[in-house]
Amino acid sequence: MSDHPIRLTEPPTGYADWLSGLKTRIQTAQQRATLAVNRELVLLYWQIGRDILTRQAEQGWGAKVIERLAEDLRQAFPDMKGFSPRNLKYMRAFAEAWPDGEFVQQAVAQLPWGHNLVLLDRLPGPETRRWYAAQAIEHNWSRNVLVMQIESRLLERSGAAISNFPDTLPRPQSDLARESLKDPYRFDFLGLTDEAQEREIETALVTHVTDFLLELGAGFAFVGRQVLLDVGGEEFFIDLLFYHLKLRCYVVIELKGGKFKPEHLGQLGFYMTAVDRQVKNEHDNPTIGLLLCKSKNKVVAEYALGDRSQPMGIAEYKLLESLPAELQTSLPSIEQIERELAGVAAAPGTNPQTDIKP
Repeated sequence: MSDHPIRLTEPPTGYADWLSGLKTRIQTAQQRATLAVNRELVLLYWQIGRDILTRQAEQGWGAKVIERLAEDLRQAFPDMKGFSPRNLKYMRAFAEAWPDGEFVQQAVAQLPWGHNLVLLDRLPGPETRRWYAAQAIEHNWSRNVLVMQIESRLLERSGAAISNFPDTLPRPQSDLARESLKDPYRFDFLGLTDEAQEREIETALVTHVTDFLLELGAGFAFVGRQVLLDVGGEEFFIDLLFYHLKLRCYVVIELKGGKFKPEHLGQLGFYMTAVDRQVKNEHDNPTIGLLLCKSKNKVVAEYALGDRSQPMGIAEYKLLESLPAELQTSLPSIEQIERELAGVAAAPGTNPQTDIKP
């Protein structure tokens, strides 16, 4: 056999396109194989967990049987991971959380085992778990994104913005539009203080546009910042412009650094009209507006939207989330810190700048 490299001739016409399609088919087959293996593994874990539950309930097997089972399975399948006592207990909890085998096959078996452990560990009940499981499947969330969405209380915030969508949009578009908006929006990834100004926030959002899109939710595509509109020879600038792929419409987002005022909707509506007349095409649905403000009075916001014919929503934004209550109570007060500093300063031979212990 010759050691000389094979000289490749120029590929025939159409080869590059054929190769590209072949690569896509191979990658698709690999993904399907991975999904199929994952599905079988999750179903196996559910069946093992169900068997443990059944035997413990019907035959009175104690908790120690899990330790024995873990050891026997590891000896029988030394190359397989996942048969630790801890994971077997998760299998039992998994089967207990999802007693409906048909639902497991159709839904949660589509999620990797690690995702299912997140749902078990971090969520309290079946309905909440079902919602986050469906969202993770629909939007192909990684485990880290799933954790982040749970920690940010996405379920409670989704569809919570005040809007006039039921009165200005036909169903089911109005339902989808309502579910597409949240309240409040969390911008804690920006690293800004609560005193940040509108333009400062706007700049940071564009700099962190990937995180911003994740917070906005599935379907939003970024169009531009400070988008120029020429109306009657005068220049106007939209803070942020997006396009929603599912709603098939443009979304104008205006930022207000203070409390919501009814007159803010006039400016937002003006921009929406300009986008409808100058930017959207005949196949796009009417533009939607979202006003993001630092705070709002719910009743005032509902009144302000009452006579508006354009689809609008009003929501708050949070730059920095407050500490959880349980953590707040464990922190020393300002008075306690001052007393401790005074005590250290009074002690002879000490330096309050260097000697304070955590």
